[in-house]
Amino acid sequence: MTAALIIIFIVAYALIALEEPLGINKSAAALVGAGVLWTVFAMASGNPHGLDEQLSASLVATAQVAFFLIGAMTIVEVIDSHDGFEIITSRLRARSLSSLAWLIAGASFFLSAVLDNLTTAIIMVSLLRKLVSVREDRLMFAGLVILCANAGGAWSPIGDVTTTMLWIGGQVTSTAIITRLFLPSLVNALVPTLIIAWMFRGRVFALPEAAPAQSDTSQFERRLMFFLGLAALLAVPLFKMLTHLPPFMGILLGLGIVWMVGDLIHTRNPADESSRITIAESLTRIDLAAIVFFIGILLAVATLDHAGVLAGIGAWLNAHIGRIDVIIALIGLLSAVIDNVPMVAGVMGMFSLADHPTDSFLWEFLAYCAGTGGSILIIGSAAGVAAMGIERIGFLWYLRRFAPLALGGYVAGALVYLAEARLFS
Repeated sequence: MTAALIIIFIVAYALIALEEPLGINKSAAALVGAGVLWTVFAMASGNPHGLDEQLSASLVATAQVAFFLIGAMTIVEVIDSHDGFEIITSRLRARSLSSLAWLIAGASFFLSAVLDNLTTAIIMVSLLRKLVSVREDRLMFAGLVILCANAGGAWSPIGDVTTTMLWIGGQVTSTAIITRLFLPSLVNALVPTLIIAWMFRGRVFALPEAAPAQSDTSQFERRLMFFLGLAALLAVPLFKMLTHLPPFMGILLGLGIVWMVGDLIHTRNPADESSRITIAESLTRIDLAAIVFFIGILLAVATLDHAGVLAGIGAWLNAHIGRIDVIIALIGLLSAVIDNVPMVAGVMGMFSLADHPTDSFLWEFLAYCAGTGGSILIIGSAAGVAAMGIERIGFLWYLRRFAPLALGGYVAGALVYLAEARLFS
């Protein structure tokens, strides 16, 4: 059975990795993989009662991540539909391309920590299309957005899906992950920003002339929904700390409040004017395919966990490599090629909380490595794939221009975290 499960998972993973050339959506491949894996596991286990308990436990863990993502993505979509992000983007002003690089990097880094790296990449790359007219320069800034958005998401419990998974799973707490990963993530972003800003030195930046954009929302509505949505996102870690309830309850509560306020401020608007900006309409625009992918891949990995495959891999790594720091660093590098969601889900199954308690070295270093290692290749992160689609960035172009920068930032940040761990252990 074990060999069959591994082969099925590898085939499903290959379909996910080859999504573009095969033309098969990775969400479909993940669902088929999960279904076949659980079917084989059920037929081979011969224990219906135990199987039902295992599937129920996996479903609860998966549903918590899915509900959290639905709530967070809807709040972000509500803010965007009200043009709330104009409050940030309208203040990005610079006199040189070098100073613009610092502004773009800073905005991507901190915005990603509050929203998530995928949403931040979409917002910032879309903004660059309005700010920078020279395509080659715009591609350089887009690459910088990918690196800084991934770095910014690594140190926040709501900034990257993998960090969110570790937070929801109880492997890390919000306070610890923020305080201990902020500096390594900042160094990760600073290394490429310094180099790119130096490359743009001496070049003047001029904002292209553009006609004023038409908006269906007033300035009051934009500001209200922006700050209310931001507060709903930022309050989730505090909610979990005070109530000890799962984060998805906090994000759903925040979504409900945003929804109620949104309905109240649009009660007097004509139906045709407010239809685009209602919360119900925002729910139809979230990326459900991405959520379905996470559901499929988490359920697939759960099968390997229950079958003991992941624990066996963890034991083999410990026996042949031994050093946890080297193992996690290699996993981070692999996340540049393999999606970091199943990578992290797999590691969560390899190592137990009994051996590695909450906020231990393994989980924090994993959050950093998995969150930032995907920047080395453009297909290694959701932010990279999004920017690739918006700006038609070539794989080889990114590999030549940004892979060395991303690798340098990855190694520098990892060394900073290892130094921190040694100093404060």
